[in-house]
Amino acid sequence: VVLRPGSVSRQQDPLAGEDGLALASDPVGTLNFLAMVENLQGDSGRGYYLEMLIGTPPQALNILVDTGSSNFAVAGVPDPDVTSYFNTELSSTYKSQGIDVTVKYSQGSWTGVLGTDVITMPKGIDGSYVINIATILESENFFLPGVKWHGILGLAYDALAKPSSSVETFFDSLVRQAKIPNIFSLQMCGAGLPVSGSGTNGGSLILGGIEPSLYKGDIWYTPIKEEWYYQVEILKLEVGGLNLELDCREYNADKAIVDSGTTLLRLPQKVFSAVVQAIARTSLIQEFSSGFWTGSQLACWDKTERPWSLFPKLSIYLRDENASRSFRISILPQLYIQPILGIGENLQCYRFGISSSTNALVIGATVMEGFYVIFDRAQRRVGFAVSPCAEVDGAPVSEIEGPFTTADVASNCVSSVSFHEPVLWIASYALMSLCGIILLVLIILLLIPPRCQHRYTDNDVVNDESSLVRHRWK
Repeated sequence: VVLRPGSVSRQQDPLAGEDGLALASDPVGTLNFLAMVENLQGDSGRGYYLEMLIGTPPQALNILVDTGSSNFAVAGVPDPDVTSYFNTELSSTYKSQGIDVTVKYSQGSWTGVLGTDVITMPKGIDGSYVINIATILESENFFLPGVKWHGILGLAYDALAKPSSSVETFFDSLVRQAKIPNIFSLQMCGAGLPVSGSGTNGGSLILGGIEPSLYKGDIWYTPIKEEWYYQVEILKLEVGGLNLELDCREYNADKAIVDSGTTLLRLPQKVFSAVVQAIARTSLIQEFSSGFWTGSQLACWDKTERPWSLFPKLSIYLRDENASRSFRISILPQLYIQPILGIGENLQCYRFGISSSTNALVIGATVMEGFYVIFDRAQRRVGFAVSPCAEVDGAPVSEIEGPFTTADVASNCVSSVSFHEPVLWIASYALMSLCGIILLVLIILLLIPPRCQHRYTDNDVVNDESSLVRHRWK
């Protein structure tokens, strides 16, 4: 990582035991981080978005910031749920690559065509850059009524890029063209504010470094276990200070990721059930509707009441860069018991900001709104620090504490390595097919009498119908 003169400030790194580096504001260069402060708008219910100018002449669009995907895509045709779209015919610098692409998310999907064009960011890095852009031509449950964004900015690794990892991601393009450090950081300011409100909660996406004014105290880092999503290792969960006492591999089944594009804190089913039971036991509410926990019902109180005092604190332990230590990030109920606007005149209704998941633990906006999160790709780690905007009624609603020993947990809580990269899948299928063919040939050679054996000639053709590879792709 190359740091320009005058752009470095020192901060004490409590985990490494020595000074670490934080990139501070550089008002005369490409990286003016103060200019990026409060460059986001949105809320935890509908996502946080950044204004971007695309094409020549520039067309202004709001782009959702998503650390859980890797494609940069914008509406390319009119859609009843979006107020603007990118008209490629009006841009003299747009170049279509003619490659179809489809991306599916946990909710929603879209299909479009890959191309390239120039982009600039009014509250981002100075200059214009040529970026891969997918124009969305069809979508399902992707653009929703009331959303104020018109596209998505995938900030995860190229392993998740569609249709293949050869598609250079938005941030990789910035790092290469603008020569910025391979790190970005994110602050989302929606703590305690109504979900799906005015869409002006605000936040900051700092491209190329860390802005000291956006956090308090120390930054605590956890290693990135695998570079596809921002996959981390969770060691345990506590509700109201009490350990759930689950096998630590349950928390990472089949992965644990940090994803700004996910609204809630999502937990594997077994973990979710344990958390709900623990909250129900610890809370001061004796009887509570099951529909509240599953997200099908709201809980309402008089507007003069503050129900947060009835619920416990939730803590997530992450492995430190020093594997023998951990730290915990904690959220108070102000972050996971979330107010909803416009229900009743005298009542304020709330939703449960935690849900179950079939394939991951997802640290989404419910948790991220409590912290300034650093995606340090250069050093393969994710950092957490307390965010100054994570306050309700003047009191902090998030905490970071540590270090703690990891003597009471397994040395590895992450499930066995699986093939996430499509190229590895193809290679594994090819190797299995090759082994199968070799085994079949050996069996035939053993069964055929010696006099029937002969050398293969140009007339001997293997019928494609017998190809193991072909049938695997059906």
